[in-house]
Amino acid sequence: MKVYAFHLLNDYSGSPKVLSQLVQGWDESGIDVQICSSFQNDGFLSRIPLWITRRQVWYRFYENKLLRLFALVCSQILLLVSFFFIVKRDDVIYVNTVLPFGAALLGRVKGCRVIYHIHETTMKPKILKIFLFGIVRLTADDVVYVSKYLANQEPIGGKRSHILYNAIPEEFIQRAKGTPRDTSMPQNVLMVCSLKAYKGVREFVKLSKRLKNFRFRMVINAPLEEIEAFLKGGLLTENLEIFPTQRDVIPHYAWADLIVNLSLPEGWVETFGLTIIEGMAFGKPAIVPPVGGITEVVDHDFNGFHINPHDMDKLETTILNIFLNSQEYHRLSTNACTKLTEFREKAFIEKSLRILEVTN
Repeated sequence: MKVYAFHLLNDYSGSPKVLSQLVQGWDESGIDVQICSSFQNDGFLSRIPLWITRRQVWYRFYENKLLRLFALVCSQILLLVSFFFIVKRDDVIYVNTVLPFGAALLGRVKGCRVIYHIHETTMKPKILKIFLFGIVRLTADDVVYVSKYLANQEPIGGKRSHILYNAIPEEFIQRAKGTPRDTSMPQNVLMVCSLKAYKGVREFVKLSKRLKNFRFRMVINAPLEEIEAFLKGGLLTENLEIFPTQRDVIPHYAWADLIVNLSLPEGWVETFGLTIIEGMAFGKPAIVPPVGGITEVVDHDFNGFHINPHDMDKLETTILNIFLNSQEYHRLSTNACTKLTEFREKAFIEKSLRILEVTN
C-alpha cells in the first residue's frame, strides 16, 4: 500500500500536527507514505523524519480573502497537474481537512481510494463550504471525523464513516512527566490559539483585566508583528504575557495551572480541542465553550467546565473557585489525568491503521 497524504498549509496549527502523527505512525508500521504539502513554510510537517518522502505542493496564505481564494484554486490546479502521472490506481489518497480538494479530484479521476480526514465545520464564505463539502460527497470513499459532534454536523451519506479522536504524542507525555511544576498555589491561566477574533483573543484580554491577582499568558500562532497590529489600541495589563508562534509549547503548559479555550460559538465551533489534551498531559483542568466536539474532551465539572466565553462573570467566579479551593483544584487535576487515557497515541494510530486496511 502507498499512501499520498495531502495537506494545504504546513504550519503550527492542529490539523498538520495530527497528520504528522499519523504519517510517522504509518511509516513505523511499514506503510509507504508520502507527505504532500507546502514545505516552503515551516510547520509540524517539517519535523517528520527525513526518510519519509516529502513532495512540495505550492500554496501561499494571504490575509486578503480574494487573494487567498485565488491561491487555493491555483494550488489545487498545480497539484492535479503535477501528481497526475505520479499517482497510480492502487494508491490511497488521504486528504487532511477539506481544503486540498484537488487531491480528492485527482483520486477520483485515477480510480484511487479517497479518504477524507475532516477537522472543520465552520467555514466562510458559505459558498466555499458548499463547494468543498460537495467535493467530499463526490469523491470520498471514507470520511474520518475528529469528533462525534462533527460527524453529526457534517454527515456524508453513502460513505464509510469513522470517528478518530486526536491524540497526544507519547513523547509529549513523557516530556510532560519529566517537567517540574509547582501547583501548590495555582494562579496561571494559559490560552493557545490562532490569531482570529472568533478564537476569543480579545475576551482573554478582558478576562485578564478582571482577575489582576492572577497571571495570564497567550501563545498565538502568528508572528509578533501581526499580533501587535491585531491588538493595536487594546490596553494590555501587567499580568498578561503574549507569545508569538512557538516551536515548543511544553514550557508554557508547565507554567500554566489552567487551560482555557474561549472560541466564540457564533463565529467558530471547536470540533475537537488539541490544546486542551496537551494541557491534560500536565494534569491541568480546562474551561471550554459549551458547544462542539471540545465538550467531548472536557466533561463538565469533572476535568473542567463548559462556559460561554461571553459570560465574563461566570468565567471570573469559576476561575476564582478553582484557584482558591485547593481540594477542588486537586480533584479537577486528577480527573484531567484520568480523562487523558482516552486520547493516547497508540490507540489513535492503531485505529487509523484499521481504517486504511478497509478495502473497497
